[in-house]
Amino acid sequence: MSHPTGSSPPVALVTGAARRLGAAIARRLHADGFDIGLHFHQSAADAQALAAELDHARNGSVLLLQAELSEFDRLPELIANIVGRFGKLDALVNNASAFFPTQLGSTTPAQWDALFAANVRAPFFLAQAAAPHLRVAHGAIVNLADIHAERPLRDHAVYGMSKAALLQMTQALALELAPQVRVNAVAPGAILWPEGGKNDAERSELLARTPLARTGSPEEIAEAVRWLLRDATYTTGQVIRVDGGRMLGA
Repeated sequence: MSHPTGSSPPVALVTGAARRLGAAIARRLHADGFDIGLHFHQSAADAQALAAELDHARNGSVLLLQAELSEFDRLPELIANIVGRFGKLDALVNNASAFFPTQLGSTTPAQWDALFAANVRAPFFLAQAAAPHLRVAHGAIVNLADIHAERPLRDHAVYGMSKAALLQMTQALALELAPQVRVNAVAPGAILWPEGGKNDAERSELLARTPLARTGSPEEIAEAVRWLLRDATYTTGQVIRVDGGRMLGA
């Protein structure tokens, strides 16, 4: 996905890009030469500040895109807006996600719908809308998965199921969109503690089960995304676990 000197920069849409991992991904891709479609839902101030930061580094390189991803009509609209602005689309990063507990016995259909809408339906229909443009660009998709797609997290059954569906989607779209478009996923381990957080004992217990004995950084996730988009030219349908070894079961 490199571009010759004098040609236009590659273009990436990053969902949920205003804060946390999404912001780190947007910064890393922008530093690597991408123009960015910076999607946000409610974090307008954070999104505007990040856009200003990136535009200061390279004027005209960011398009702010506000959308509620559970509203189906907004998904093809996002793709149309970014292509309308930059004339193409080279990369889609499905980072936006919903995460909350669903205890067995009290889980509601509304909780189910909210988790699957954010974590599966929106990534799928964004990919479907983006596919014609990505084929032309010989581009790539990266989905942000979770190690709990493969190993359940207590009291989070529906979340884990939605992320497992995202992994299946990654493999299915890798098959459907080949050879023009590569589709992969990154599965973070403990990177940023959940907002509302874990207590010290919970954090220590989690790190005790992590062979590298530390949390990862958002920048490490962002670099994995950048590698999959830019350099992993013979890689598709794969999940890169950036988890400090958690999946080893130590």
